[in-house]
Amino acid sequence: MGLSLKLSSLCTIIILSMALFSDLKPADSASPDYTNLIYKGCARQQFSDPSGLYSQALSAMYGSLVTQSTKTKFYKTTTGTTSQTTITGLFQCRGDLSNNDCYNCVSRLPVLSGKLCGKTIAARVQLSGCYLLYEIAGFAQISGMEMLFKTCGKNNVAGTGFEERRDTAFGVMQNGVVSGHGFYATTYESVYVLGQCEGDVGDSDCSGCIKNALEKAQVECGSSSSGQIYLHKCFIGYKYYPNGVPKGPSSPSSSSGSSVSSSSGTTGKTVAIIVGGTAGLGFLIICLLFVKNLMKKKYDDY
Repeated sequence: MGLSLKLSSLCTIIILSMALFSDLKPADSASPDYTNLIYKGCARQQFSDPSGLYSQALSAMYGSLVTQSTKTKFYKTTTGTTSQTTITGLFQCRGDLSNNDCYNCVSRLPVLSGKLCGKTIAARVQLSGCYLLYEIAGFAQISGMEMLFKTCGKNNVAGTGFEERRDTAFGVMQNGVVSGHGFYATTYESVYVLGQCEGDVGDSDCSGCIKNALEKAQVECGSSSSGQIYLHKCFIGYKYYPNGVPKGPSSPSSSSGSSVSSSSGTTGKTVAIIVGGTAGLGFLIICLLFVKNLMKKKYDDY
């Protein structure tokens, strides 16, 4: 009788434990860094819109860009019912993003643009993984080589041979952007580099733009271990990893260093829960058989 009572108690504990652990879920992975805001550029002038035509054209442009982001990484369009209300807009995603990530990135831009710039006659919002640009007809054009934004890492690694490695990596990347028709990312001796040109820029102009950006990075960032240079028609980023580039590094999207997450912790938790659940299921079956036999014995004795 004592043994039966102990086994019954054990079964109760196991069943309660399984009920508690069944609610455990693997920890959510960190949010992707491709949606981090890098910079914004807003025209000073707001457009006058008493009839609402500008707002309609802007909304139509936003809708078209977001829709196209599910199937392409670059798209340019023009909306508006009259020449005075014509708005040209475009988006571009980083070349290594999936279509789903591109959509997730671009779909944030219309709201951000409205919050950061309001209804200005031109705006540009750059996230780590994508950017949006629009301007009304007649807006003053700027050179494709004009620098819009830069950021340099705080760590100075002068005297470590870094500059030579970086410059060689820059050369490899410049050639790669041309052969890759506008996007290229690679690693050379612990230096991760990435470059991209606007989607409608030809290979020759792209090479010139990237070269200009690389030269600016050498001057502006010096011996900084990381940096980003954004020109009007292209951008480059780099990051030096003294201990070797981790597997699957994210883009060098932060001057303080982009975080490299690993799914091994989540995988470990998932496996542990699966194994624990399997073992618990086995104990539950044993308990049910025991209870069945116990009830049968009581019925026979009765």
